[in-house]
Amino acid sequence: MQRIFIVLLFFCSLIPFNAGATQQQNQIAAVSSALAMHYPKIIFQQINATPVAGIYEVVVENGEIIYFAPATGHILVGELWSADARNLTRDSKDRLLSAKLGLFPLDKAIKIGDGPNQVIEVTDPDCPFCRQSSEFFAAREDTTRYVFLFPLDRIHPQAAAKARYILSAEDPELAYEEVFSGMYDNQPLPDVKDNGLLEIHRQVAAQIGINGTPRFWINGQHIAGYNPQQFEKLLNKTSE
Repeated sequence: MQRIFIVLLFFCSLIPFNAGATQQQNQIAAVSSALAMHYPKIIFQQINATPVAGIYEVVVENGEIIYFAPATGHILVGELWSADARNLTRDSKDRLLSAKLGLFPLDKAIKIGDGPNQVIEVTDPDCPFCRQSSEFFAAREDTTRYVFLFPLDRIHPQAAAKARYILSAEDPELAYEEVFSGMYDNQPLPDVKDNGLLEIHRQVAAQIGINGTPRFWINGQHIAGYNPQQFEKLLNKTSE
């Protein structure tokens, strides 16, 4: 009898948790239905609760985040910040992009270094913040870097040619270092036969939903932009 009582007590203890999870699922389903009713043309990937009562986070088709108030049908576009100055929208985007780590074909990247920290970079040869980031990581001996090139043609019209040169060069790592140092900013690029790898890099970026550079995945966590303080924080975790 005592054993039966313990088993029953265990299952009873699960009921509030399961009931709460089911209630949350039903709530999200209701929000999803309301969104589809008000905005049938919006294609969304997921809906999540926010700390603000009545406001829900909606991840739309291109990976961007909008906010929806099902009670009134209003859409809110912009960033959601907490009272302690945390950018909750950026946190959500980082979480979503961190989950896409497995989509990178590392065998198609430029591999630099052999340290314990894994750093995946999506970068543009003519982006100044990308070059600053490159200098930062080049000064570290504790990283293994996997570099994917994503030239932003509208902003940097010469970047695609530089990216093709790097990826098609006999020594891509050396070519990467030369280009990112500015060596070919004012002189012609050496002739190489395009191996088509840039198009693969572009396809990877599109699949993940990248629309700007630089982007980093440091030990699995996504960071947008040149942020040396955050870089240091994530790199130093492996030595703690």
